Amino acid sequence: MPSINYKDEIIKVILLKIAIIILLFSSPVYAINIISNITADTASLSVNELRRIYSMRQAHWKNGTPIVVYVLASKSPLHQKFCKEQLRLFPYQLDRIWNKLTFSGYGVAPIEVASESELIKAIKSTKGAIGYVENLSEAKDVNVIKVTE
Repeated sequence: MPSINYKDEIIKVILLKIAIIILLFSSPVYAINIISNITADTASLSVNELRRIYSMRQAHWKNGTPIVVYVLASKSPLHQKFCKEQLRLFPYQLDRIWNKLTFSGYGVAPIEVASESELIKAIKSTKGAIGYVENLSEAKDVNVIKVTE
């Protein structure tokens, strides 16, 4: 009859319990999704195109529709994540670009909304609008844009 090593079995049970606790109490991780109003009619954008749109250097979609940019507040964790992961810029760099355009009179800053749900509503109701969300479950009747290299 084989002998049972109780120390190994106890360690396995403890590790299993720790793993279950971590899974139960960790928050889900969502990817950032770029969404637009269905009038934008584009399936993908390169990182450079997305950066041009958010730095307000590209004003129209390929079909000629004016682009309306929506963002969350600069201090928002989602906005900061969007800047770093999608635009590959720091939020303060984007703020500087917008401030320079606004104060020089050569452009306007994007439209800031208070929450992700407000952003989704604005995207749905504004022709040519673009924005970003973390959770697509609320984002119905919008165009989801794939970001490519």
